[in-house]
Amino acid sequence: MLKNSKKGFTLIELLVVIAIIGILSSVVLASLNSARSKGANAAVKSNLTNIRPQAEIVYDNATPNSYATVCADTTVVNALTAADSAGGGTPHVCNNTATAWAASANLKAAEGGNSYWCVDSTGQSKSTSANLVGGATSC
Repeated sequence: MLKNSKKGFTLIELLVVIAIIGILSSVVLASLNSARSKGANAAVKSNLTNIRPQAEIVYDNATPNSYATVCADTTVVNALTAADSAGGGTPHVCNNTATAWAASANLKAAEGGNSYWCVDSTGQSKSTSANLVGGATSC
């Protein structure tokens, strides 16, 4: 009646557990990178969408009512700069005339093949495949 009084884990058991933990942690890290990109895209969209109410304030304060200074407004510039930081890519484009304005910025991760988010004075907020060009004031 001999009893085995050894307690503990074998080296193989410990290595198996460490390998499983390593595999699980790599899956979690891959998921976090995707979540970071989606979070950055949400920040870009939010910053650009928040331009709309400020543009209306600029319009109402101008005499006569005009969008001509929307892209130069400090609050709008700060929102566009924050969008650039979140998107981490091509600088924003902001165009304005007396009757309309539009702004677009780079997304961190492309969504459905579109790499830019665009908002304008007509109420559009959408992803686009290209940044605004020229003096375009519509997405």
